[in-house]
Amino acid sequence: MKRNCLSYDDVLLVPQYSDIRTRTDIDLSANLGVGLKLNLPIISSPMDTISESAMALAMDEHGGTAIIHRYNTIEQQARHISIARDSCSSRKIRVGAAVGVSGDFLNRAAILQAVGVDFFCVDVAHGHHILMKEAIETLRTAFGDSIHIMAGNVATLEGVNDLADWGADSVRCNIGGGSICSTRVQTGHGLPGLQTIFECAKTDRDVKIIADGGIKNSGDIVKAIGAGADAVMVGSLLAGTDESPGKVFEERDGTRWKIYRGMASKEAQLKWRGKYSSFEGVSSRVPYRGHVGKVLEDLERGIRSGLSYSGARSIEEFHAKAKFVQQSPAGLYESKTHITERKW
Repeated sequence: MKRNCLSYDDVLLVPQYSDIRTRTDIDLSANLGVGLKLNLPIISSPMDTISESAMALAMDEHGGTAIIHRYNTIEQQARHISIARDSCSSRKIRVGAAVGVSGDFLNRAAILQAVGVDFFCVDVAHGHHILMKEAIETLRTAFGDSIHIMAGNVATLEGVNDLADWGADSVRCNIGGGSICSTRVQTGHGLPGLQTIFECAKTDRDVKIIADGGIKNSGDIVKAIGAGADAVMVGSLLAGTDESPGKVFEERDGTRWKIYRGMASKEAQLKWRGKYSSFEGVSSRVPYRGHVGKVLEDLERGIRSGLSYSGARSIEEFHAKAKFVQQSPAGLYESKTHITERKW
């Protein structure tokens, strides 16, 4: 039963010789296959407080992409795709859309393709499931091999291999690690986020790995890529920005905030289903943070710096060069800025 169970805070990357003279020489592009290539390996999560048309525009402008959430009507989801596409005449916007595994998912997918979606994300909490198999196979039969299918979530190598064999081009890896997700507490199932990537990246299938959940900063993104991820999916890192859906609330003292919630939270389920069964997430408030572009620029700088510390000029080279060490709790404390806790 004993196995490594490492999370992002449990490890550090070992600095290595670098001949990179400027970090702008580093290529952060991620080719996820079947027409989906990103210049920044960041994807915004398909959540109703993260990804709609405004986020899709901003993500594409900075080299990443967004997945329009499915917690709305087909017409509303399609409208967000159309708004994103129609809002930019200077370039073709890359944007994905989430679909489920039951009900109207095939009709939804057909309408989304008709308005120009670039890829589908088959979006369920536990993706290593017969309904996922049937959904991917149905989409492949209906749309062929010309459209990218992302699917998940899974937490094991077996899960990645099965989804790839069923027809997925990329797989979201991690269960229960997000900042507003309580799956591991409610169900007792999951693996720590970084360990999931180590396991899933062992696949010998022609499939790309998306690290999804538990990523708190640019350093975690670097660790996820070093562990074998081709790109990351984030929610909380983009929450509270102008481009995230929802109003800005202001307290009497001038503090401003927005709502950020998990899609399996009681509040989210009541809004889009009118009821809830089990809930595996929470709703929270996050500080208002202004334009998401500043957030993405800071993340990009951190990722470039991270690759340069290992002497890697690309994600592919970083996969080969990255070396990890496990750190103690004292090492984690030392890694953080701790002057405010010092007793002078």
